[in-house]
Amino acid sequence: MDQASPQCMDDDSSLVSYRHRSDELLPIVVVHFSVLPGATLTWRVDADSTLAVQGARVWLTRVSSPYDHWLAPGDEFRLQRGERVWLSTDGKAAARVSLSSLLPARRGVIARWLGRLAWLSIGTPTAR
Repeated sequence: MDQASPQCMDDDSSLVSYRHRSDELLPIVVVHFSVLPGATLTWRVDADSTLAVQGARVWLTRVSSPYDHWLAPGDEFRLQRGERVWLSTDGKAAARVSLSSLLPARRGVIARWLGRLAWLSIGTPTAR
């Protein structure tokens, strides 16, 4: 399937549901959503992603950072796997946001175990 359903398309969306990078073999998954005025969205990032803003300015904060970020339409922000983020609009207009990430590859048991160790910042075992 190389096209998204027309029911979920907005004016600025392309009909391609994923893109290929020339240096990557995996497709990029793009999720489009709106942030309504007065609403605050929060989630834990499942994969390294790029957040792109259209429509209105948004406020972004991350649990791992002491700083808040104001993103204007056209701005992009890199998010890392495992961090929790909060997103809200600035003003009376809804913001359109897209979240792009590589489609995860299937990994074996050892690769998943090493990934969990890296996520916990334990690292891989080393010889003494």
